[in-house]
Amino acid sequence: MSSFAPTSSNGQVSTKESYKKFDKENAEFFKGVVNIPFKPDAGPTESLVYKHYNAKEVVLGKNMEEWLRFSVCFWHTFRGTGADPFGFPTLDRPWDDGSNSLDNAKRRLRAAFEFFTKLGVKYWAFHDRDIAPEGKDLAESNKNLDEIVELAAELQKQTGVKLLWATCNLFSHPRYMNGASTNPDAHVFAYAAAQVKKGLDVALKLGAENYVFWGGREGFHSLLNTNVRSELDHMATFFRLAIAYKKKIGFKGVFLIEPKPKEPSKHQYDYDAMTVIGFLRTYGLANEIKLNIEPNHTTLAGHAYEHDIVMASAFNMLGSVDANTGSPDLGWDTDQFPMDIKNATLLMQVILKQGGLQPGGLNFDCKVRRESTELKDMFIAHIGAMDTFARGLKLAARIQEDNILSQAVEERYSSYKSGIGAQIEAGTTSLEELEEFILSNGEPARISGQQEHYESILNYYI
Repeated sequence: MSSFAPTSSNGQVSTKESYKKFDKENAEFFKGVVNIPFKPDAGPTESLVYKHYNAKEVVLGKNMEEWLRFSVCFWHTFRGTGADPFGFPTLDRPWDDGSNSLDNAKRRLRAAFEFFTKLGVKYWAFHDRDIAPEGKDLAESNKNLDEIVELAAELQKQTGVKLLWATCNLFSHPRYMNGASTNPDAHVFAYAAAQVKKGLDVALKLGAENYVFWGGREGFHSLLNTNVRSELDHMATFFRLAIAYKKKIGFKGVFLIEPKPKEPSKHQYDYDAMTVIGFLRTYGLANEIKLNIEPNHTTLAGHAYEHDIVMASAFNMLGSVDANTGSPDLGWDTDQFPMDIKNATLLMQVILKQGGLQPGGLNFDCKVRRESTELKDMFIAHIGAMDTFARGLKLAARIQEDNILSQAVEERYSSYKSGIGAQIEAGTTSLEELEEFILSNGEPARISGQQEHYESILNYYI
């Protein structure tokens, strides 16, 4: 959330006069870009068309729009500046004057809904501080948020775009430098709780289908000054308070936790899917909260791209996906648009198997590269990612319909369907009985895992 003013193509800081044209109610922010069409015969250089994503095309009984439930994140797409730890902003958004004013926030929001409409997505997602400026105190911050939420509600009604999920930014402000719900200062815990209360009120008003908790600073940098059990106990208390308020106000959305192993903390308590599932089960919260998986975070944890998606789904805890990717060779969270067909196919296999993501979706928690400075790059990035997942969906559907991979996996575990294996599966055997089985049947055979065979099958489809 930079205070830098955008610059024009000649490097000069734009003047306030240049933004006045965007204050008109009928202002067009993306001139020259029409609603993105589906054009399957488009050539390789035609970037402002869908070549694979056809919203109404039916795949395994549902249309693509239902399977994929695409969402645009507000924070990267409309608050991103192209700045990174090594360089100043590079992205000039002609409607954005770089200020934290309510007028500027309203322009951004109107630009966003034009973008959603032209792109043809049905959902968006935001943090509270993305859409409205923080005030001098909580009361002023809430007042600012109320004013912007009124406009958001009006724009949602006009366009039919819905809120996939809302969340609160409990990590950027200096008050949260030592965490929010895990902060050693109870005053900070209370402030975070008050902010979430307002966030849930907003989520209810805008009809959010989910509410996400990302513990950006819920972790530690040193164990020398940290009581980990105390911090985890407090975090569980925080979730219980949020659940109680959710029920009190009648918010029906799903609560989601988004795992991440590191950044900005050295170690974060929501390290990966299994860590979060273990936390939720330990504190009796597993029936109240599911997971929002971001594959870029999964690879930061040292896992394969699809790992946390598979693990969360296996325990019926996969609620939504922040669809992005990273560059493992760089080693930090780069939030790139997902353009890898194989990764998309592996992810969509899981989603098809569990019957979809509803009420979750595929939220593009992605930012254009700081070198991609044209407004049309915003569209091209999303279109490319949406086409990637459309192809992944169709390939995953073929794999499921052919049933070759799933049959092979089932056969690999077939020894658990009868005899001693069925007793193990049912939990009706004992160590003594298993010892007797080995004494009678001897050494087990070596059965090939055939990894290369499975990889070859997948490559046949890709």
